Amino acid sequence: MSAAPGWSAGPSSEGPIPAGAGSSTVARPGRLRARFQRWFQSRLPLSDTITLTQRNVYILPSRPGLMLGATLLVLLVASINYQLNLGYLLTFLLAGSAVVAMHVCHGTLRGLRMHLLMPEPTYARATTTLEIQLTNERRTARRSIAVSVLGTGHWTWTDVPAQGNTRLQVAFQPGQRGRHPVPALTAETRYPLGTFRVWTVWRPAATVVVYPAPEARPPALPPGEPRAGGAHAASAQSTGEFDGVRAYRRGDPRKLVLWKKLAKADELISRDSQQAQRHELWLDFDQAGLPGKEARLSRLCAWVLAADRLGVDYGLRLPGVQLKPASGAAHRLACLEALALC
Repeated sequence: MSAAPGWSAGPSSEGPIPAGAGSSTVARPGRLRARFQRWFQSRLPLSDTITLTQRNVYILPSRPGLMLGATLLVLLVASINYQLNLGYLLTFLLAGSAVVAMHVCHGTLRGLRMHLLMPEPTYARATTTLEIQLTNERRTARRSIAVSVLGTGHWTWTDVPAQGNTRLQVAFQPGQRGRHPVPALTAETRYPLGTFRVWTVWRPAATVVVYPAPEARPPALPPGEPRAGGAHAASAQSTGEFDGVRAYRRGDPRKLVLWKKLAKADELISRDSQQAQRHELWLDFDQAGLPGKEARLSRLCAWVLAADRLGVDYGLRLPGVQLKPASGAAHRLACLEALALC
C-alpha cells in the first residue's frame, strides 16, 4: 500500500510523518540562533562611544587555534609514549607561545575606545558610510583591528598608533526612506598568531536619515503660482514652466548670474527677478502627477534638487507639512528631511 502524497511512512506505529518535518527540524537551530542574537543585542546599552573592557570583550579559539590544540595533544601523547625529551620541549614551547598569544590578542582590543561620528543623511537604495574613530591611550600600537556591521562580513582593517587615534569607514545600506537606527557593529582581531578570535558587539545610539531616491528623469519644474496679495496677483497667469531664470542680457548685475550653471553647462544664465516677484514656485505633493506615494516623493526629491541647483526660491507642500519658499542649503536639507519623514 503506497503512502499518501506529502507523507512518508515512519518506522513507528504512530502513523505517517509529515514530509516537511525534517526540514523544520533542520531550520530550528537557525531560528534559535536568531532569537539568541536578538536577545543578546537587546541587553547591550545604546551609546555612540564605548570603551572596551573585560566585560564586553569575548575570546574563543579560532579554527587554526583548535588545530594547534589538537596538534599539541598528539605531540604530548607521542612524547609520553616514546619518552622524547625534544618532543616535550617542542610541545611546551608551542603551548607557551599560544598562551602568550592569547593574552596579546585579548589585550589588543581591551582598553580601546570607539566613537561613532554623526552619520550623514543618504538616499534610499544607496550605500552610505559610517565613520568610526578608534582611540588608543597605551604606549604600544594596536595591530590588525577589523570593524564591520554585525552579520555582513565586510571588514575594514586598520592599525591604531600608540597614544593616538585613527578613523575608518564601514559600508552601510539602510534601505527604504525614513529615520533608521544605526545597526549593531562588531570589532575583532586575531593578532598576532591567528589562534584566537577576540571580538566585541556594539550598539550605537545614533540614527541616519534616508531621503527618497530622486527620480532618474524627472519632468521640468512645475509652473509658478501667482503670489498672494501681490500687485499682479489678479492678472498674472502662468505661461509655462517656472524656472526663475532666463538667458543672460547685457548689463545684468553680477549677483543675478548663475555662476554654477556657467561652470557646468558653459552658458550664461541670469535670475529672472521680475518673474520671481510675480510668481513663486511651489512643489506640491498633490500635483506631482504620479500614482503612489513613493513615486511622488521621488519626483518631489528630484524637483527639490533641481530647484536648488538653479538657486531659485521654492516651497514644499506635503500632507500635514508646508515649508515656505526659500533657498539655500539649510532649506534644501529641511525639504529633503520632510520628504524622508513624510
